[in-house]
Amino acid sequence: MEYLKVFERFDPPQGFIKTTVNPNMDGSTKAALNRKGNVLFNAGDAEGARRIFLTTGYSDGLSRVGDYYKSQGQVLDALKMYWIAPDRTKADPIIQQLSEIIRHFINEGETDG
Repeated sequence: MEYLKVFERFDPPQGFIKTTVNPNMDGSTKAALNRKGNVLFNAGDAEGARRIFLTTGYSDGLSRVGDYYKSQGQVLDALKMYWIAPDRTKADPIIQQLSEIIRHFINEGETDG
């Protein structure tokens, strides 16, 4: 898989790679993994839960991981989880805040010139 070589320079990986290839798993396997993710999340292992929920595409779990990140002040990581979930009701306010910050810096640069 040659496309994986592109990401070798990222050690450890700090982001996520979203692909269009869905894992081939049956419903019972997906449910079992989601239960394991919920157990990890409830035990305080948000990262372990995140990996499982990304694999299974469990939107509620991803949204809860996003809530955790947001509570820890990791707003961009929260936005990633909300976007993948997709949970626009939680993603949109963050996007709006980021837009306002960018708008402020653009306007500030215009007045300095």
